[in-house]
This record gives sequence, structure tokens and C-alpha cells, in this order.
Amino acid sequence: MGESSPFETHRVDNQPPPFEPRDLWASDRALRAAVMREGGGWGAAVLAGYGAIMGEEGLALGVEANRDRPRLRTHDRFGHRIDRVDFHPAYHRLMQLGVEHGVSGGAWRETRAGSHVVRAALTFLHHQAEAGSNCPLTMTHAAIPVLRREPELREWADKAVAPHYDGRDVPIASKAGVTLGMGMTEKQGGSDVRSNSTRARPLAAEGEYALVGHKWFMSAPMSDGFLVLAQAPGGLTCFLLPRWRPDGSRNALRLMRLKDKLGNWSNASSEVEFCDAWARRVGEEGRGVATIIEMVALTRLDCMIGAAAEMRMALAQALHHAAHRQAFGRRLVEHALMANVLADLALESEAATAFAMRVARAVDASARDPGEAAFARLATAVGKYWLCKRAVPFVNEAQECLGGAGYVEESMLARLYREAPLNSIWEGCGNIQCLDVLRALGREPATREALFAELGAARGLDEALDEEIDALALALDSRDGIETRARFLVERMALALQAALLLRAASREPELAVAAESFCRSRLDGGHGLAFGTLPPDTDFPTLIARAMPE
Repeated sequence: MGESSPFETHRVDNQPPPFEPRDLWASDRALRAAVMREGGGWGAAVLAGYGAIMGEEGLALGVEANRDRPRLRTHDRFGHRIDRVDFHPAYHRLMQLGVEHGVSGGAWRETRAGSHVVRAALTFLHHQAEAGSNCPLTMTHAAIPVLRREPELREWADKAVAPHYDGRDVPIASKAGVTLGMGMTEKQGGSDVRSNSTRARPLAAEGEYALVGHKWFMSAPMSDGFLVLAQAPGGLTCFLLPRWRPDGSRNALRLMRLKDKLGNWSNASSEVEFCDAWARRVGEEGRGVATIIEMVALTRLDCMIGAAAEMRMALAQALHHAAHRQAFGRRLVEHALMANVLADLALESEAATAFAMRVARAVDASARDPGEAAFARLATAVGKYWLCKRAVPFVNEAQECLGGAGYVEESMLARLYREAPLNSIWEGCGNIQCLDVLRALGREPATREALFAELGAARGLDEALDEEIDALALALDSRDGIETRARFLVERMALALQAALLLRAASREPELAVAAESFCRSRLDGGHGLAFGTLPPDTDFPTLIARAMPE
């Protein structure tokens, strides 16, 4: 008795404790500071509650929802067409938590200043635990202002705002809350939605149409309704197409297959066909793109938030591991080169979080401040391009901090790495964002004024930023080859905006001084390589790491 087994081959030691439970709000200094700066401090209690939920129940639900993927059921056992997608109960619970806590409708229920900042932070917390369910939550949030403009769709708008989730496949008359999806992309067009071939035939009743056609990608196919684009007699038009007709019969929406995606496994994406499907027009005929563009702008902001959230979770996982794992006689975090990598990731994550929350404030203020509206118009595309581009190499670098353990499915980093490319692709790939920036600057002079007003507010705080602002102005003045230069220009805009945000914050928050100075040196002043972990050797690594360390 008491002797070890002769077949005992190893002891388990030098392993970090479990990451969870982890309060995702209380343990994130950068997020808390950014929310306070941008006017969302009044929502701290709500965010604290949701951070605790997502850091324990949410993380566990995320594992289950992605392990058991959605299943398409086109027919029931009797042969009736049902076009239904079945989800794991964990997915429905995540949806319930998101809807009830305001991820989908909260910004439209609470109309005080900063409501979009609080909602952005809720999205940031939810996305860290599970990204797939964020898709229908995002689209529901983004569809609400579009639906509110149509008196005939008031019931849809009110139920989309309501804090009630009902995952049943029944008409909306039987539901207290609904979710919305979107279908714009077709096989022949992709981002060129004006080439859509889906046809909309007017019916006898005003505003009602029958749609015939297909959608190559329609997100969240179990949503109660979808905003779609189709060619009406007057041109490309926006429509609300519900799963059930107003008379209570099932609509002629055919789910052909679910996409077999690289990641985002908990969320279903589908190919669909409309076979005289009933729909109601939203906006005027021929104004489909103009009608739906507000929804697109809001979903692009959520791409920014999602990318920043993925960076934060990847960083937190890497820091947690490095703080507990030992190699060559010291903790990983105490090795100089690992400290460089972790500090560099911390710097990138802080800047991404600050940028996302700043754009959320601009969106929040757009209705009452033309300057903020112009800034939101430009900065959403700039941020969507840059943050989403940075997420993929960021998550991979965090995986390297764990080595092989970061590559296996038992590590959350494997799922994060599959998720990371999605935000750069969804709602317009990188080229689309850069062209949108050029379009805004060329057609809306107020956007350039807003850009340089934001940058100018940080003039004199750092010489490298001052030089970058001047160089950027000269580069934008020249139209020669501007489309070819678009990615470079948008990248420089993003870096300059992030630097300006950090510098201005550091002038009021001294604990950010190291981050602001290090960001300017590394991102603007040439003191950085092409990979993470190439900060100058005299950087204050311990301060950057300590600020980012999940408490």
C-alpha cells in the first residue's frame, strides 16, 4: 500500500491551472478604460455581470456549441418540407444570454449617450466566449434601425429590440422576440451586389412582392426574417423576407445546404432558393443598397469588435500560460524574448480595443453630431480593414506561446484561429473596405475633415505621429495610382488613429504612457519588424505585460 504503480510513467506538473472561470470584464483593464473614455461608464454594472457570465458559463457553452454543429433538416419524417436547422442546446442558451443582456437590442432600448459603447463592450465579452452566436445577434442589432423606418414593419422592429429569445420555428405572432438574418451575396456577383439576379414581382397589396432566385450565402438561416436584395421593376431593392407568411403558412424559402466552413461552426450559413417567397419591400424600389447600407455599417463595426475580442482572448490565454509554465529554470514570461512577444501582443490588443470602442462612440453620436457621423463613416471601414487583418497573425502568435498545446482542439486557441479570418471576409473583404475609404474621401469631404480633426487633437504629443499626419495628408493629396496605394494608405490611417487614441488617453491616464510611447516608436517610427516580438530592446516589457495580464 502507498507504493506507486510500476506502470506509472509520468507525473503531471509544470502545467498552468485552468483558465476559467475568469471574469472577462474585471480582468481586462484595457476594455474597462476604453469604455470609460468613450462614455459607457454608466453601464459598468451590466458589463460586470455579463463578463462574469461569459467567463464561466459562456466559455463552457462555447465548447459544446462548436463540438456539435448545426444540422439541416429539409423534410420531416412524413415528407413535409420544413427547411429547418437544428442546433445544440448550448447555442440556444448563448443566444438567450445575448438577447436578454442586450447584445442584440440593448443599444436601441437604452437611448442615452454611450448606449452603443456599452453594447459594443457586451459584444466584445460575448465574442470572446463564442463567436458563432454573435452573427445573428449582430444582424438583429443592425437590422433594427432599417426596420424602424417602415411603419408596416413596426412589429418586427419592436420584437427584434425586445429582450426575449425564442428559438422555435413558428410565426412571429406567437413570439415575444425575433432574430434577423441577411442574404445579399449571389454566385455570380459576390461583393458586386448590383449584379444580383433574384427577381421581385409586385403583388396586389402595396409593398408586397414574390421573390424568385437564390442566395449563395444567407447567414443564420433559422432567423425569423431576413433582409435581402432583389431586382424589382424599379431596380435593386431591399426586402424583409420572413420564414412564415402573414397568414401563418410557411414561406417558400428553400434551404439547399449548409456551408462547410473553416470555422464559425456553431453558426449555420446556408445556400437558399426563393420559390415565389413572400416579402415586404423596405425603402423605395431601386434604392436597395442605400436602404441596407446602415445595416452593413453596423455589422462592419461588429467585425472590428469581434477581431479585437479575439485578440484579447488569445492574448489572455497566452499570458495565462506563460505566467505559470516554466522552461529552462524560469517562467516563460520571465524570458526576454517571450516577454517581447507578449508585450507586443498586449500593445496590439490595447490599440485594437481602444479603436473599436472609439468607433462605437462615433456611431453612438452620429445622429446628433455631423462630425462624429463623418468620422464613423470613414473609421468603420478603416478599422474593419486593419483590425481584421491583424487578428489572424495575432492569434497564431498566441498559439506559438503555448507551442503544440495551442494547436490542438482542447485549447481554445485552435477554435480562435479558425474564427480569426472570418471578420476580414464577412461584410466585404479588405479591398472592398479600402475602396470604400477612397469613395468616402472622394465624395464626402467631411470624412477627410473628421479624420484630420481626430488626428490633429493629438498633435504635439509625439513627434513620430506629427510626421505621420503630415505625410498622410500629402499622400492623400496625390491622386496618382491612389487605388493601387489604397491598402497602404488605409493601413497608415489605422496606425495613426490608434496612436492618436493612445496618446490622448495617456495624457489623462498616466498608466497608459508606456503603451502610447511604445506604440508610436514601434508602429510609426520604424522601431519594429514585420513580425510580433520585434519591439526595441529598451521597451518597458514588464509594464505592458502587467497591464494586459488577466487578473
